[in-house]
Amino acid sequence: MNCGKFEKSIYIFVITILFASCYGFGADIQSLVPEAEKIVSQGLKDSDASTKISAIEVISTTQKVKFAGRVAVFLKDPVMPVRFAAALAIGDLQYKKSEKLLHSLLNDPDINVRIAGAYALCKLGQEQYLPVIQASTSQDDPTVQANSAMLLGKLKSRESLPILYKLKDDKNSTEMIAYNAAEAIARIGDEKIYNKLWALLISAYVDDRCIGIIAMGALGGAKGASALSTMLDDEVVEVRLSAAEQLGLLGDPSGQLVVLEYFAQSDSKDEKQAADSRNTLAAMAIGAIRSKKLAEYLPKLLKNDSAMVRLAAAKSVFLLAGGD
Repeated sequence: MNCGKFEKSIYIFVITILFASCYGFGADIQSLVPEAEKIVSQGLKDSDASTKISAIEVISTTQKVKFAGRVAVFLKDPVMPVRFAAALAIGDLQYKKSEKLLHSLLNDPDINVRIAGAYALCKLGQEQYLPVIQASTSQDDPTVQANSAMLLGKLKSRESLPILYKLKDDKNSTEMIAYNAAEAIARIGDEKIYNKLWALLISAYVDDRCIGIIAMGALGGAKGASALSTMLDDEVVEVRLSAAEQLGLLGDPSGQLVVLEYFAQSDSKDEKQAADSRNTLAAMAIGAIRSKKLAEYLPKLLKNDSAMVRLAAAKSVFLLAGGD
């Protein structure tokens, strides 16, 4: 027997099975939508700001425009990060009914909210507010600088590349500023940032690798996907799950086996915080990979005792169900 041909045929068979189990979602997923919407509604009402913000982000990333009016209420929230998240979501949803409120945010007492308002207005076609964000990269506040870099990346502002490279390379920049600037450059599509992102992927620090994975996913393309594939064998499960999600978002379902392995081997004795974090990553990967086999885990995840896990599962339900 020709071993090479045999191994190749097995490889093709496995890949065929992987692709056969992806796409084509129907009534099973649609039946989960009401529960997913209920979870998001509960998240918006939660007293915990981080849960509320996560619910807003789910609405934004899945383009659930039907929730836009409820998100707009948070533009007046007393908690700054909630106002910030709401403004970004309104921009991403392109909800023009809140345009007047967005203009009022330009006078918010917190500069982070002001640049979020400017971002949202740019998304609504009012690009004259881009300089508001660009100028904020010169602020002394590291949080403002990091947020400004992120927003310039989300806007894919190619003209802002010199500003972002300056932030990345400034010896006075914090790690978060440099990371956000690098990711923003990747999101804009400048491949010169590849080596910086690769350095993050091979870092000894798990946090660096996870940040690098998200940024490499933003860069995308054949080089980005190839780099991410190497992370599916990482020794840390969180890294593997993050890579699986980002590959899925790039249309590559090869991380499905990593997620299936996680669900098969996850230990109920894991410390709760660690288990919640891993379950959240796995739940998000389901919607990115678009696998019918993985989708079978969503009903259980929607009933998880962690609000973050439930929201991640709801996000995947929306992504798989499609529509508004």
